[in-house]
Amino acid sequence: MTSMELRLAELRAELATGERTLAELDQRREQLVTSMLRISGAVQVLEELAGAGRETAESEVPSEPEPVGAVSRE
Repeated sequence: MTSMELRLAELRAELATGERTLAELDQRREQLVTSMLRISGAVQVLEELAGAGRETAESEVPSEPEPVGAVSRE
């Protein structure tokens, strides 16, 4: 085998290794995106539940009437 043929074999091996690594990274990225979508959905549900819980709690607490002549803070 000449030095050129040897170098060609080395480069082909490196290329094959790079292609395998890239395929593994692509698969890992897909898995990560799927996990992030699930987490994002869970966050959204919990935020909505927390907001609904606050609204329910606020509607159950009777508000004190403002004194006559009081200035509204809104």
